[in-house]
Amino acid sequence: MAVLPIRTVPDSVLKQRAKKVHAVDGSIKKLIRDMLETMHAEPGRVGLAAPQVGVPLRVIVIGIPEEEDIVLLNPEIVRRRGERVIDEGCLSVPGYFGQIKRAESVTAKGRDRNSREVRIRAEGLLAQALEHEIDHLNGMLYIDHPEVRETLRKIQPEETGL
Repeated sequence: MAVLPIRTVPDSVLKQRAKKVHAVDGSIKKLIRDMLETMHAEPGRVGLAAPQVGVPLRVIVIGIPEEEDIVLLNPEIVRRRGERVIDEGCLSVPGYFGQIKRAESVTAKGRDRNSREVRIRAEGLLAQALEHEIDHLNGMLYIDHPEVRETLRKIQPEETGL
């Protein structure tokens, strides 16, 4: 396993739509292990999308404190409910936070690391992480949302993001 370097703006891989994973082979399993290790390498990291480590594939990992890590291949949001405005940051946009509108709850579907179909109903931080990481797979950063530009602010080094 390895801690992978995080790609940051303006790296073009962050603006590409990631490709579907068609089979879970050894390279995908290694990518998942490396992404989990990378996500856990620094406190405060909640999620990571494969494009953030330079791999344009539809793979995300999420690690919410006190819960089991989530691995999703080819995830998509199938339902959103409610709306809330929250502060958000990103490893690929270091040093900044902004306010963004996210759903209060979401339902996402995809495949797990064993290629089994899964559906996740989420609220709060998990819902936010799912939306944030799936945005990455679609070539969108949180700063690409129109409302964020008005609220973008520089943060102190001890603050963290998704």
